Amino acid sequence: MALRAEANCVSPARIPFNAIMPVDDLTVLWLSGMGAQAARAAAEGLHQHGVTALVSFGVAGALSADLKPGDLVLPDAIHAGAQLPVNVAWRDRLQKLLPADVTVVNGILADSTVPLTDEKAKRDLAQTTSACAVDMESGAIAAVAAAAGIPFIAVRAIIDPLQFSPPEALLGAVYPDGGVNPFRLTALILKRSVHLTTLMQMGAGMRAARKTLSRVIQSAGPGLTGR
Repeated sequence: MALRAEANCVSPARIPFNAIMPVDDLTVLWLSGMGAQAARAAAEGLHQHGVTALVSFGVAGALSADLKPGDLVLPDAIHAGAQLPVNVAWRDRLQKLLPADVTVVNGILADSTVPLTDEKAKRDLAQTTSACAVDMESGAIAAVAAAAGIPFIAVRAIIDPLQFSPPEALLGAVYPDGGVNPFRLTALILKRSVHLTTLMQMGAGMRAARKTLSRVIQSAGPGLTGR
């Protein structure tokens, strides 16, 4: 997981940053921070610790107007320059365990090296990749899994719709694990670089995504381990 808010959907315990943490007899997690470099280091660390399957678990941005916050993307493949595989049999087993009222979408999940902060950037990426959603970590994790010859799936809940993205100004107030520097955030609000309505919309999107991710954990049980 890149963000602490994502990891807390798996475990309510205090989760260390950038270190392996056991969850149960079959599952460990690694809170890596945002971006491909951090995700790759975490995936390689997990593999070196003997992990035999990898899950990219967290939130994603919508590239399709049909997706709304809280919808779940269980992709067929990851577009990261080339297409990287997902273990479809494992993905399908997980999907069958989910409640019927969880909206699940398959298709392509795109990788982005930078946060997409406007609708045009999202539409351009959708046109280039034919993807329905985007994140910044799944491509790196999928690449590690492919190189290691171990199964991989992505489980990504939509946090922001196509028409809305976090403003670029906000990025300077965010820590690598998704936490916010309150002093920098206050300065941005006072300068009107970031508006309270934007923060409220982001908060609502995160709540919807976290609710879905928590339901995945509650419903999947051993189905999320690949066994």
